[in-house]
Amino acid sequence: MTQKPLHNFHIPVMGLAYTIDSPIRVAQYGISSVISIIDDEILEKMKNFYNKKFNLDYFGISTKTEDYRARRVTAYLDMVDDIVNEKFESFKHEISKNKEALKDFIAMLPNTSDLKNSLQNLINQKDEWSSNIKNFIESNLKPGSIDVNIMTKVDKDNYQNNEQLPVMYNDAHASLRGFAKSKLSSSMVLSAGMNPRLYSYMEEFEDFFPDENGNIKKKIILKVSDFRSAMIQGNFLAKKGLWVSEYRIESGLNCGGHAFATEGMLLGPIMEEFKQKKNDLIQSAHALMTAALEQKGKPTVSEPLEMKITVQGGVGTAEEHEFLLANYHVDSVGWGSPFLLVPEATSVDTETRNLLLQSKEQDFYLSNISPLGVPFNTVKGTSNERLNFEKEAKGKYGSSCPKKLLALSKEFSPEGTCTASRKYQDIKLKELYDNKETLTEKEFKKKKSEITDKVCLCVGLVNAAYMEQNLEIKGEKQGVVICPGPNIAFFDKEVSLSEMVKHIYGNTNILSDSQRPNMFINELKMYVDYLRKEITDSTAEITHSQTKKWNAFRKNVLEGIEYYHELFTASSFFRNGLSTINQQLQEYKLQLIAIEIPQVEK
Repeated sequence: MTQKPLHNFHIPVMGLAYTIDSPIRVAQYGISSVISIIDDEILEKMKNFYNKKFNLDYFGISTKTEDYRARRVTAYLDMVDDIVNEKFESFKHEISKNKEALKDFIAMLPNTSDLKNSLQNLINQKDEWSSNIKNFIESNLKPGSIDVNIMTKVDKDNYQNNEQLPVMYNDAHASLRGFAKSKLSSSMVLSAGMNPRLYSYMEEFEDFFPDENGNIKKKIILKVSDFRSAMIQGNFLAKKGLWVSEYRIESGLNCGGHAFATEGMLLGPIMEEFKQKKNDLIQSAHALMTAALEQKGKPTVSEPLEMKITVQGGVGTAEEHEFLLANYHVDSVGWGSPFLLVPEATSVDTETRNLLLQSKEQDFYLSNISPLGVPFNTVKGTSNERLNFEKEAKGKYGSSCPKKLLALSKEFSPEGTCTASRKYQDIKLKELYDNKETLTEKEFKKKKSEITDKVCLCVGLVNAAYMEQNLEIKGEKQGVVICPGPNIAFFDKEVSLSEMVKHIYGNTNILSDSQRPNMFINELKMYVDYLRKEITDSTAEITHSQTKKWNAFRKNVLEGIEYYHELFTASSFFRNGLSTINQQLQEYKLQLIAIEIPQVEK
């Protein structure tokens, strides 16, 4: 029987590097966190940094080494595992000897935890205190999980001497192989939709399959935004004998990084569907997986394996946290952006952290800066934005594109070009200026900003980690890009890890503004704004399918509002703010109805 995690929250992946070493910082306290493993260069640099810091004997892996990308991922993850285990051992030693340290640790545990009660009872014993505690800790504590994240779409083909390398050397494939070959026993979070080729590649590694006891060394977590997509992807993997151990549901718009606006489906109704139909997911995947394992001659499992449902995106109070656990029976709640204000937990430079502390609600916005062409949550006033303004004043656009992780556009070259690169933007701007006469000034400006808004995320999202540790940054100055969720607007002070965890569990409150809307209301507002902006910004000729899409979007949001009316009326949660919530639901309903959806001439 596997031990239950100590905590019922986790720290999701943030950017390419904001959680690059979070397990080293927080895993000894039983807190799970997620490392992005798509950028092998920062993994190598951080490995060298910690190698020196802790006097380890990991060797450097140069880009000239065969399969260097995967090998760098494996080496970094193995090193993180070593450091976490070492820190965990010394932490256990400390709390078994030092009563104050033990009390501090007990204060960080969830109030509902049996472990907390047992430790509290042991601490009050007079006899054999130390040895009893020691034995109890040995059998009941375990470090948080060192999980990894791969954005499935970041899977560029790679070339050597102008020859395309086999698919296994594609970016995401190499990252997956690096994780599969590491000694970790943890989970891989796959985000940003389905990549069938990558999913099929998992079949090549034993660690993803259950053993004869039904244990899986490397588990699969899918980040999804609706039930249908979970069912399709889960069944696709089950047909290969692979089990999805967790579905991590994320708000479409009220989250950090890339925002995939669902078709007006709000988080509450989505969670409700998972709650009602979780058993369908389990039974369907179990039947398909058993058949596939038999066919492959692998050990089969008679009972369905554990499947967790977790949720993240915009959670900010202990009551919201508790509500998600109690009402939707989720196993864990992700707290991302607020942890950017916890220096003990995340890798952020001082200037950027101060920017986050001072920024207000109107400073966080859904931008077009991502080369992936997906809306991207960010904040005004970053050093990257400032440097780009300076460059543009001199008539210079785009980045030198040193890493090419997002060089996914095949428009100008089979090897791919990044839409944030100088090369790409120069060609596009020339085309635009050549056609300037045919456009109105408004159209020209819009098309120009569509080209020049794109920024280099590969460099911008890792610089903060380098700056925090004073590591050398080579190449063109790019500054920092940061991608917090809009919810961070309500957090305005730097706090310790212990304070943040106590806030999550309702043992203290770090929010100074009592005006923060409920997380579901905040997300609803974003969906109403999103629809309004979509319609206002559309310059192309409106098609029948476009109006159909907008009408469906509005219908889904309106249904979501009705769902919330019933939910909040019946729930014992949020009683204090109920009249405000009902008023806001009514207000957004009227705003939605008032949005004019253009009709296509018949």
